[in-house]
Amino acid sequence: MKSESGISRNANVISAVDEVFKGVTKPVGILFYCDYNRLEEFTKVLHERYPSAQTIGTAGRCYFNGTVDDTNIFVATAFTDEAKICAGVMKHLAKAPLSDLNNLENALREIDPDRTNTVCLEICTNNEERLVSTMNVALSKYGVDLVGGTTFGTPEGKKSKVCVNGTIYENACAFMVIKNLSGNVFVYKENIYTRTNFPTHVATKVNRETKELVQLDNRPAAEVYAEDTGVARGDIVGNVFQQPLGRVLGDDVYICSMYDIGSNGSLVNYKQFGENDAVTVLQLQDYEAIIEDTKNEIRNACAKIDTMISFNCIYRYLLFEQEGYTNRYFASMAEVCNNLGYVAGGEQFKRQHVNQTMVCAVFE
Repeated sequence: MKSESGISRNANVISAVDEVFKGVTKPVGILFYCDYNRLEEFTKVLHERYPSAQTIGTAGRCYFNGTVDDTNIFVATAFTDEAKICAGVMKHLAKAPLSDLNNLENALREIDPDRTNTVCLEICTNNEERLVSTMNVALSKYGVDLVGGTTFGTPEGKKSKVCVNGTIYENACAFMVIKNLSGNVFVYKENIYTRTNFPTHVATKVNRETKELVQLDNRPAAEVYAEDTGVARGDIVGNVFQQPLGRVLGDDVYICSMYDIGSNGSLVNYKQFGENDAVTVLQLQDYEAIIEDTKNEIRNACAKIDTMISFNCIYRYLLFEQEGYTNRYFASMAEVCNNLGYVAGGEQFKRQHVNQTMVCAVFE
């Protein structure tokens, strides 16, 4: 695969596009992020300039290599050659994303994917669990992995938006199926938290609509969490950077971030739990060592890396900010290859919606 990636801080939209896509004439596809106030203008300009390119994008905090910001910024990748791409939209996420599943199915048929060289990237505005389940109805038939993120940082009182091929959507998912015609596609999920000696509990009562974990082992979830960690009830939410919850599935664990305590002693999370889920407290690890391991794993797997597209959770970003590590982190990842990405409100990886995680697709 061949691509051109870049960043611009130019206040003029046309000049910003010129700066990032200098020399690009007929891209196969475009993935872009920008600040919220200019999303509609970037969407319009890109579609008018490259009408045949399959394009998706959104607004929020984004990054390219060592630079990350959400103000006066435009970052983008143009897939220029050796790729087959089809973008589309799934609407009505809050109630009926299944009504647009045929858009994804049609894209997959057009791409004729292979499990080793194809990935589905997505950006959604809400209702992640329902979306992931729906998308995998189609993706699982071909063995295609899903990598994506949820919009974050929308100004108060405004609607989160995504764009697909020149059109802006709310309450929707923008997806892009990419087939690499000259190499493989590798996907990664980086978790800087792990199971230690905390006990594993059973979710005996949940509220899936409000994403409340109401009871663990038939006791109020906040009470169980406080007992396991020794953290006072009033400090539970603030402890999420150090000891979030985890949903255990076999040998894997998926992070669930709590952000409130309900009146009934429930823990309100950004990810749903289901009844009878195995739940444990996770512990923050040596994240610098884990990140180095991820970089080495990518280098060892990929013969020649073209680019990386990643999604970093806002809670990872805030942790790194608190630790004074943000700039070093993004600069470190850029040592592997060009790294274009988005600071998300949640991440989607294969069959799961997760929190406090980095997910990425790496293209040869």
